[in-house]
Amino acid sequence: MKTTTQILLAVVVLNVATSDAESATKQRVDFATQVKQLLSDRCFKCHGPDSENRQADLRLDDRDAVFSHTASSGLRVIRPGKIRRSELVRRITSHDEGEVMPPVDSNLALTESEKELLTNWVQQGAEWTPHWSFTAPVAGELPTPVNKQWSRNEIDQFILARLEQEGLEPAPQSARTRLLRRLSFDLTGLPPTIEQLDAFLDDKSDNAWEKAINRLLKSEHYGERMASDWLDVARYSDTFGFQVDRERRVWPWRDWVIKAFNENMPYDQFVSWQLAGDMLPDATEEQILATTFNRLHSQKVEGGSTPEEFRVEYVADRTHTFATAFLGLTMECSRCHDHKYDPITQSEYYQLFAYFNNIDEAGLYSYFTNSTPTPTLLLSNDQQKQQQAENAESISNLESELAKTISEQTQAFEEWLTQRPNDVAIADQVLHMSFDDFKSGANKAIEGVSNTGVQLSGDDAVGTSVGNFSRNQPFSLSLWISTPEVMERAVVLHRSRAWTDSASRGYQLLFEEGKLSFSLIHFWPGNAIRVMTDDVLPIDQWFHLTVTYDGSSRADGVTIYLNGEQAPSHVVRDNLYKNITGSGGDNIALGQRFRDKGFAGGSVDELFVFQREIEALEVKQVYDGKSLEDLLALPVDEVKGPNRQLLFDFYLANHNEATKAQLSALRAARDQRSQLMDGVTEIMVMQDMEQRRQTYRLERGAYDAPQEPVEPGVPAALAIPGKEFSPDRLGLAKWLTDSANPLAGRVVVNRIWQMMFGAGFVHTPEDFGSQGLSPTHPRLLDWLTRDFIDNGWDVKRLIKQIAMSATYQQDSVATDEKQQRDPENKLLARGPLNQLPAEMLRDNVLFTSGLLVDKRGGPPAKPYELTASFKPVGKDNGEGLYRRSVYTYWKRTAPAPVMMTLDASKREVCVVKRERTASPLQAIVMLNDPQMVEAARVFADRVFEKHPEVTKDVLALVFRMLTSRSPSSAELEVIKLGYEEQLKYFETHPDRIQELMKTGDKPAVDATSKERAALTIVVSTLLSFDESVMKR
Repeated sequence: MKTTTQILLAVVVLNVATSDAESATKQRVDFATQVKQLLSDRCFKCHGPDSENRQADLRLDDRDAVFSHTASSGLRVIRPGKIRRSELVRRITSHDEGEVMPPVDSNLALTESEKELLTNWVQQGAEWTPHWSFTAPVAGELPTPVNKQWSRNEIDQFILARLEQEGLEPAPQSARTRLLRRLSFDLTGLPPTIEQLDAFLDDKSDNAWEKAINRLLKSEHYGERMASDWLDVARYSDTFGFQVDRERRVWPWRDWVIKAFNENMPYDQFVSWQLAGDMLPDATEEQILATTFNRLHSQKVEGGSTPEEFRVEYVADRTHTFATAFLGLTMECSRCHDHKYDPITQSEYYQLFAYFNNIDEAGLYSYFTNSTPTPTLLLSNDQQKQQQAENAESISNLESELAKTISEQTQAFEEWLTQRPNDVAIADQVLHMSFDDFKSGANKAIEGVSNTGVQLSGDDAVGTSVGNFSRNQPFSLSLWISTPEVMERAVVLHRSRAWTDSASRGYQLLFEEGKLSFSLIHFWPGNAIRVMTDDVLPIDQWFHLTVTYDGSSRADGVTIYLNGEQAPSHVVRDNLYKNITGSGGDNIALGQRFRDKGFAGGSVDELFVFQREIEALEVKQVYDGKSLEDLLALPVDEVKGPNRQLLFDFYLANHNEATKAQLSALRAARDQRSQLMDGVTEIMVMQDMEQRRQTYRLERGAYDAPQEPVEPGVPAALAIPGKEFSPDRLGLAKWLTDSANPLAGRVVVNRIWQMMFGAGFVHTPEDFGSQGLSPTHPRLLDWLTRDFIDNGWDVKRLIKQIAMSATYQQDSVATDEKQQRDPENKLLARGPLNQLPAEMLRDNVLFTSGLLVDKRGGPPAKPYELTASFKPVGKDNGEGLYRRSVYTYWKRTAPAPVMMTLDASKREVCVVKRERTASPLQAIVMLNDPQMVEAARVFADRVFEKHPEVTKDVLALVFRMLTSRSPSSAELEVIKLGYEEQLKYFETHPDRIQELMKTGDKPAVDATSKERAALTIVVSTLLSFDESVMKR
């Protein structure tokens, strides 16, 4: 006989067995598309990659951790196939508020169906696969759908197999007129002309569709259409952003993008050039220009801003843009802590950050000058390049001739020695300030080296009336100084208007970390020279300081002397190639500079300024008042060794006419160089510094909280096994475009699919990570990605492949069943349907009216709408009003208002998918914006040129010109009625005719014609018609 315990045990076993049997019959749970997203959304916040916020030391994002972790209850977190011995199942099904997971107060509670899903997954063996986007794509086998007739290429086999699995059928092929219109907008951003429509309809050949695709891909409009999307990705703007939002010249990069697309540059090359074109062997100007992509972020100039804070922001922006644009990952949160959902630690974030942290850039651009923030590329034309090369050769020859001339002056020097004058006055002195009778603000007169000196307040500058030297003018400065402390930074002397507000343009003598530095600057730090002493200057002692400069624009032309002797120094910067004048502050000032740290408590005395490079012997003379006099008095036979060289250099500079003539010729050549260089425009680019800047992990992302150092590297989860890449941007580009990279190919294929269908396989193109949506057709995405890479990253081939598919050519009309079962068309059982992007809406209006100026490239165009923006900008006159929208001037803080209303991206950050709205404001804009009204008016004039009378046939033609198809009889009756009503209105309101005809700059053909006015309103209405604004 069985005991009660045995009977109960048998019942439990039977129940478990029954439960297992029932679970086995349930549909298989997919980890990648069902479980992973659920765990990420509800659990990773506390049990994910972020070690700082992880609870109970439990990770649910890591397979090994999940299956090995034992909970406090003694149960494993998950025992595959054992739901009653898995802590996860116990906790998610618990009714105890103290135990249930997710916690009650987290607002992340699981629904009953979600609990069942996780329970079934565990029961089915808890299959665990890596996150789908973190493993390299594999093409896999092509599916074999039952319907063998529908598919036109491999894409269709995947789509149809999925539809058959869902019990759906594809839509029939769309009408040919609608297809060509869809294709024309997708590939060129413009509608087909009537002539193109007729030619396509008349072409009965089997490859008529393919010929249409090829024609559109060869059109130069293709590059403009593709560039519109890429400008969003690159956060392109014609201004710097932030409050001042000054203009910047970056449109040559935009033109390069259009050219690259039209030439079908392979995508891996397109990306590599933009990331690291400057680092390619023997990089061309075009390859360097491509790197402007990295510099298109907002930049700051507002007074009081901390330069380093914003420099770090720029590097962070480049890092985030790289992650979003090329990896499809959100990395912003990793700046402050480990990623909460994806396997990216904070340290790994800064390893990626390090790739972009090595250019010689400033945190603020110049307010008082129009200097281009460094590093830059000079955009010289061919003639300028030839002139610059000839000038450089001339300078080199003259420097060689000067050296030769100097070597030939020994005999002349011997003759001079025998009859040398004893005049010790140093020539070309333009200023001597003794400070003996000095009064200036809070600066104090003190006992100096010679009578009275000055103790500086640091807030009140001591001005002079000299010093506006160019970079080609040799000059020398000499004074006594004393510092009360080791100063981190202090302005001793300068000839400039401001520090960061003018990027320090001019020249300056500073204390930096207690050492003396002298600089000549066009734009700090990348267009400047700086020399710094090796040693800290002792405090509370008078030192005689002299700085000489030879006018060469090279750091080796600067010499610093202390107490009459050349001070051990080193070069900090050596890259001055433009003027140092022109920012204001034209004269030398001591002790203080606008928004800089003054020489507070420091003392100065006996300032001398010379408009030439004085020689070492003269420096000694200024210092001690006797060295020159003593040497000039020496008998000839005692002038030996160092003294002889000192006198020889003095002789050449002051008494040798041959040397003076050579120096004068050299100065003239250098002046010519400035004339050739100063007018050359520049563009911001990337250029790594020779000595890498050390990158640190920043605590909570704060610029002033560096922690341990990090080196450039990619996240471990994305590393390619068995391959290593150089720790620079070129290595990063090679890693990104390696065929085994898990993300780059998928991301771009998804974006091209999104361009053609309105949505990608991954509906969150900015996030391929754990929080992003899984692909609707993962096998197709991987197959297309592998095919794309294996065929040379050929973008035009990919677009053609998609356009040739039966999937793309489906009609966009949904049956009631499809609309109910798949409202977002994720299964692709019908063709694409979405509103045209802002640029296409405006360009379509201009194109159909005949106003569009078909001109590529050049400075940004300024249409009417800019006059009504938040920060109004004057409009262009003439063709600038009618250029394609890709060329529209983009002001970051006040973008074109019509474009914004029509859902354009603001471009403050990288955007890979625009928001789509359906607002009444859009209709108001389409019906009332001056650009749209003028286009309707000009369209009407265009019709009247060939058809003086408005008949039904004419109205039918108008409809076809605007929608690419002929109207139905009912539609034509409505259009005719609308025209007649408007005609009657203008008959009784003739004053409104002239008002309408004045809209826009294009003169009206007949400003009193009621027929033209009526047709204008009809055209304006049809421009807002569904088939004019929608891609179907």
